[in-house]
Amino acid sequence: MASEIRIGYVPEHYLLPLHIAARNSLFPSSLKITLVPFPSGTGHMITSLRAKEIDLAIGLTEGWVAGLLNDNVKNQSLQEKGYTIVGSWVSTPLRWAIVTGRNRQDINSVDDLQTHRRVGVSRMGSGSHVMAFVLAQQQGWLQQTSDALEVVPLGPFKDLRDGVTSSTADFFMWEHFTTKPFFHASDSPLKKIGEIYTPWPSWHIAASTSTFPPDSTSTAEVLGQIFQALDQGIAIFNETPDEAVRMLGTGEAGCHYTEDDAREWLKDVKFVSKTQGVDQAVASGVVDVLKTAGVIGQNTQLGQGDGVIGIPR
Repeated sequence: MASEIRIGYVPEHYLLPLHIAARNSLFPSSLKITLVPFPSGTGHMITSLRAKEIDLAIGLTEGWVAGLLNDNVKNQSLQEKGYTIVGSWVSTPLRWAIVTGRNRQDINSVDDLQTHRRVGVSRMGSGSHVMAFVLAQQQGWLQQTSDALEVVPLGPFKDLRDGVTSSTADFFMWEHFTTKPFFHASDSPLKKIGEIYTPWPSWHIAASTSTFPPDSTSTAEVLGQIFQALDQGIAIFNETPDEAVRMLGTGEAGCHYTEDDAREWLKDVKFVSKTQGVDQAVASGVVDVLKTAGVIGQNTQLGQGDGVIGIPR
């Protein structure tokens, strides 16, 4: 196993415990830990895991599950799929803002999306892509037409913002606090027209099957050491909320938030105390919703070896 472990992450506030673990040298000295940012999100990390460009990644639950069970890959071997879900990160849902351009006078609420369904997404298979179909399912659009949404892949967050202000897309969905600075002020380029919460814990940990072959003794040993370091990072985060607010204010973790936004987020977020393993009930719940939303096939069932529960809790 390589001595360097490359950990992919989205540069958002949810990844603070990862930065705390790295900054405090909590990972074993035998491993060189390199943090690799992915502003374009989970879909890009899936591609990079499969390309063996990263070894571990912390991303959105729905993206990981859809990436393992969609019709294009569901019958592939674990090695071909490229990753398994091995750990948990938070026990709370993600708050998604539904956003359009402030110049879009024809779109002022989610109801207006009935006739404006071009959704901008960062990548196919990303959280922004999957959650758009969860929104469509909740709104009843999937029952009305087989073409409930026109998906427009745009790229990272800036490209999504530009896409709705130029009317390349009608709306996009992104994490609330990351998006808020762009719709909060009256002269901002965006406006928020609604929000939606994931019906599951929002972040999980995935591991490359190339770096961490399932059922390998060395995999269990090294992942166990990494999980322990992440657990310690979470514990420090929980014990030092003022330091978390400071880090978000300075932008040293790759993202910047006001003190008010940071403290509002801290009131609601809850990280797991033990990152190792995936909960069966959580995984089953995600699969059920993704089937209803048409993201994965209606006959899809969780099964041993599909990668969704790479390590059980």
